[in-house]
Amino acid sequence: MSSPRPSPPTTPGRPRPRDDRPVHGSGPSADVSPARRRPAPRWWAELPLIALVYAAYSGGRLLVAGGTGSAVAHGEAIVRLEHTLRISPEHALNQLFTHQAWLGVPACFAYATLHYVITPAVLVWLWRRHSGSYLYMRTWLMISTLLGLIGFSLLPTAPPRLLPAAAGFQDTMAHFSHLGWWGADASAPQGLGGMTNQYAAMPSLHVGWALWCGVMLWRYAENRVLRVAGLAYPVAITFVVLGTANHYLLDAVAGVAVMIVGLLLTRPARHLTARVRSRFARRAAPAAVPAPPALVPAPRPAPGPADPPVAATPAAVAGPAPASPAGR
Repeated sequence: MSSPRPSPPTTPGRPRPRDDRPVHGSGPSADVSPARRRPAPRWWAELPLIALVYAAYSGGRLLVAGGTGSAVAHGEAIVRLEHTLRISPEHALNQLFTHQAWLGVPACFAYATLHYVITPAVLVWLWRRHSGSYLYMRTWLMISTLLGLIGFSLLPTAPPRLLPAAAGFQDTMAHFSHLGWWGADASAPQGLGGMTNQYAAMPSLHVGWALWCGVMLWRYAENRVLRVAGLAYPVAITFVVLGTANHYLLDAVAGVAVMIVGLLLTRPARHLTARVRSRFARRAAPAAVPAPPALVPAPRPAPGPADPPVAATPAAVAGPAPASPAGR
């Protein structure tokens, strides 16, 4: 009997890579178990796809840029609903961030930067270090982004900072615009505000993307500091978007809901993609041509126990016997 194989040595205090563990059941990890792990796709195949989704996200925001009247009405309706539910921390946070520069200025930089830096950085890190999980998690992010685009299109919503003055909000980023590269148009660089849609507050993809980044860091980072940062990042971004009057609390809740729905749709989307790809591969594959029969000699059967070899007799070798004289 062979002895069991020794387990590989591990460094004390250092967790094993999380996507090296066998996973059973459903969920994101089941799609990346060792038996089904695939190498990450090439960067030149991924970049155009991600760029296409981001272009659809940005372009979709611009398509609904003209409905300012309905967008303001939707924003005011959200304010009334939050007051009815007694969940409206935006006013207090907005006053704090606007009057306390040590909070407001870092929050403005975070809002104008991290959304476009941290998310791509986590994507690249996941692609390089955890390729077995990359496709599944990238699909989750893309589906959730497209769901957010549908929300922008169906429900254009003015952020708190663009509501009438009677609503009591102040534009924190406009207040501190002389300290950064943004102007009075939220995170858009100065002079480029007309190229963005400022009425796309519902849902908050700032919160949604931050939640995705946090889950990736918590799940796959081996460094404890990074894992703690994964927990803190979406919470910090939620305070940032509320304090700078760029989103309502219900926008943040909707951003989390979009990410949950996107996660639930990821596995069916992956299966559908695999089926479509398999069908196209079968159609594109050339039909197999059978070999000519003459080139494949039939095998000679070996004698079995029921068919003993027959020895040749002298008569069979000499040929037929001559006829007798009586028969002539």
